[in-house]
Amino acid sequence: MTDLVTRAEPALRRAAPALLGYAAVRALGLLTLALWSAARDKSAYTLLTARWDALWYTRVAELGYGYEVRLPNGDVHSNLAFFPLLPWLERLLHAATPLSYADAGFVVALLASLAAAWGVFAVTDQVYGRRAGVCVVLLWAVLPVGIVQSMAYSESLFTALAAWSLYAVLTGRWVTAGLLASLAGLTRPVGLAVVAAVWAAGIAAFLRERRDGAPSGSTTVAREGTASAVRAPSAPHTGPSVRNRSTAGEHGAPAGGHAPAPATDPVRRTLGMALAPLGAAAYVLWVGHRTGKGLFGYLDVQAGWRNGFDGGYAFARFVADKFTSFPSALAGAGLIVGVGLVVWLYVVCVRQGQPLPLLVYAGVVTALALCASSYFGSKPRLLMPAFPLLLPLALALARSGTRRSAAILALIATTSALYGAFWLNGSGPP
Repeated sequence: MTDLVTRAEPALRRAAPALLGYAAVRALGLLTLALWSAARDKSAYTLLTARWDALWYTRVAELGYGYEVRLPNGDVHSNLAFFPLLPWLERLLHAATPLSYADAGFVVALLASLAAAWGVFAVTDQVYGRRAGVCVVLLWAVLPVGIVQSMAYSESLFTALAAWSLYAVLTGRWVTAGLLASLAGLTRPVGLAVVAAVWAAGIAAFLRERRDGAPSGSTTVAREGTASAVRAPSAPHTGPSVRNRSTAGEHGAPAGGHAPAPATDPVRRTLGMALAPLGAAAYVLWVGHRTGKGLFGYLDVQAGWRNGFDGGYAFARFVADKFTSFPSALAGAGLIVGVGLVVWLYVVCVRQGQPLPLLVYAGVVTALALCASSYFGSKPRLLMPAFPLLLPLALALARSGTRRSAAILALIATTSALYGAFWLNGSGPP
């Protein structure tokens, strides 16, 4: 425990600018929401803790699973669609404190959002350096739907688990990566993306060792602060060294360079890979057993919400329908531009040579978000965990002067806060 504290304190000091900036952006968003809601005679706290999915999570925490709503059109909305980790944490915090279930959900979301910001920073700092890490955290905070990070939703919790799992992969901590991926799989269906990232990195490491014939136990350790990067002697080197990467990153220089792939005991790597899918598999199998429909029980639950994976066909039709009239055609054009921007960012990520686990994770999150067959208005929220897509923008921002970067981020933060307040007081999630 003493060793963990000794290593965590310098890491926290290194991440402090990013975390303080993130907290400031979130405070601005919450203050703007409170003022906007008061002007409309609404409760900002209710919007954050007792609307839409937050109510479903609270009900699971309080009463467990088994609740469903039957709609006039025959659809069945079951709370089995909601993965259990967030309700478990709400129940635990409620039992340990005087907080209500809704209050507990809000506290979990706030703490998880800070953990997510720290994880996003840690991943980016490991790959591109501290300055880029601060920039990407602030960009993640000022997303148009960033207010969701402060809601009693599961996005912040999932992003925290995903980011720290990816960081564990990048630094060769395979068992930790597998455990965190398993917890991510208990948080949201998109936990599949974290599992895929762990497996892709693990398989690539095995193939590299088999190709090069390098003994898996021989490693060279280069330390940066408290984080250690373990480099296989035969690993390809496509960027600045781990020791020099940070210095370059302070000035926003490295575009395309990343830390060398870690080499670790293949037994621990295999164990991490085996642990990664257990959380999602356990819940899906439990739902199948509870519904009596076996492996496909969870898919049937999602079908009751008219949600599934159709390769983007339904979303394409939704966008096409926008062009049937002039006012909605503008929205349709905006959706096309938005999707194009997401795809372009991913292509840039590939061209800049991001580490394989980040590319796989971001690719799967993006594919699942864009190709889901329902809840089209939620797609920006579903894309929020795909933080590696922001790395090209963070690198560009890191190369700018400090005053210019601060001005740009302040303007975007103000716009995001206003949009978040408008959005939650209007149509809002799901």
